[in-house]
Amino acid sequence: MSNMTVSRDHFPKDFKWGVATSSFQIEGAHDRDGKGPSIWDAFCEIDGNIADASNGHVACDHYARWPEDIELISRLGVNAYRFSMSWPRVQPDGQGTWNEAGFAFYDQLISALAARGIEMHLTLNHWDLPQALQEKGGWASREVCAHFERYAVEVARRFGHRVHSICTHNEPWVIAILGYEQGIFPPGMQSRKQAMRAVHHLLLSHGMAVKAMRGLGLTTPMGIVLNLSPIYPASDDPQDVAKSKIDDGLILRLYMDALFKGEYPQDVIDHLGDDAPPVQPGDLATIAQHNDFLGVNYYTRNFSSSGNPWDVSSTGNTVTDMGWEVYPQGLTELLCRLHHDYQPERLWVTENGSAFKDQVIDGEVNDPQRLEYLRDHIAATHQAMAQGVPVEAYFAWSLMDNFEWASGYAKRFGLVHVDFATQKRTFKNSALWYQNFLLGN
Repeated sequence: MSNMTVSRDHFPKDFKWGVATSSFQIEGAHDRDGKGPSIWDAFCEIDGNIADASNGHVACDHYARWPEDIELISRLGVNAYRFSMSWPRVQPDGQGTWNEAGFAFYDQLISALAARGIEMHLTLNHWDLPQALQEKGGWASREVCAHFERYAVEVARRFGHRVHSICTHNEPWVIAILGYEQGIFPPGMQSRKQAMRAVHHLLLSHGMAVKAMRGLGLTTPMGIVLNLSPIYPASDDPQDVAKSKIDDGLILRLYMDALFKGEYPQDVIDHLGDDAPPVQPGDLATIAQHNDFLGVNYYTRNFSSSGNPWDVSSTGNTVTDMGWEVYPQGLTELLCRLHHDYQPERLWVTENGSAFKDQVIDGEVNDPQRLEYLRDHIAATHQAMAQGVPVEAYFAWSLMDNFEWASGYAKRFGLVHVDFATQKRTFKNSALWYQNFLLGN
């Protein structure tokens, strides 16, 4: 795909070009100004959970360095910024008292972005649930839905008229499956039943929050962000083909059918058996609130095998530092499918990016593979639009290198290089390319 050429002129004038971050990955200041602990703070304290034994105590020190970081966003030339609010920063226990110092941080951030004419796309939950709520069952507990709804309403009441969109949850699949079934993310549980409870409560709380926020009379677009990818059978073996259909159900249709059709797919419910989500009367109607946009996070495609694990190198394509195959055409395919099967009003590519081993040499970070990844996925987005898909936004992940969850600081996704010892920020060549592209060159 590397011969694909596309320019900004190929896209509508009002297309949203952005970069994305999340609170826990960049802010640091883990216990400053009244912030309570999140599930990630607790998870990082347990030996063996984080690859480099690091934590988010400092991260990119964005809590202190936000003016510099907004300057970077402005210099880059994007017209949109997707960021998340830390729930425990504004409500330390996830219920009860609001922390005004926490809200003041986001207030100044929003004011500074507005002054530069940058659209703000706010996510309410990018994984950092208050630890106090985890101790009451976390997302496996239905009780958390009401707490999330109250948090959403308070944030929307304060900032809803100032931001350009509100997303409830980022990647509920990751929160539920990696956290409650695979145990490699917090809370570190290994129970499919608990994971499916979490899936249901994440979707239910989304519906409850959207309904309640709209009750404030806001016209701000509201939606949700899902991590999605095409899934192929690893071979023609009928078992692989059958598994790919179920995997597609567990990763894509479970969420999309509930959100856009008000039902869970029957083949997935049958497959889950006793572990199926605990649906109560009215839940599915609540989940299926109208979404003004669907955010899609795409990094790679997936393969399903009933036996031998798939060898990613066998495709002959570039593999990133995360071990993920670079497959831009999968983004086109995914966007076309979502449009065809579900007709969301607007589709936004809310995360897309790649990790490679980067080095600063003579003040420069040469990252040709990331540059190519960015260019080819922007072209893939345009190809979907050429087929009639209503894509309105593209956000590169991420603005800067950060705390990459269970990988710690070892994996670098940023367009901006961060030296974590000195906090020095350096535009990588991929950032310079994006800046140039956005200038129309």
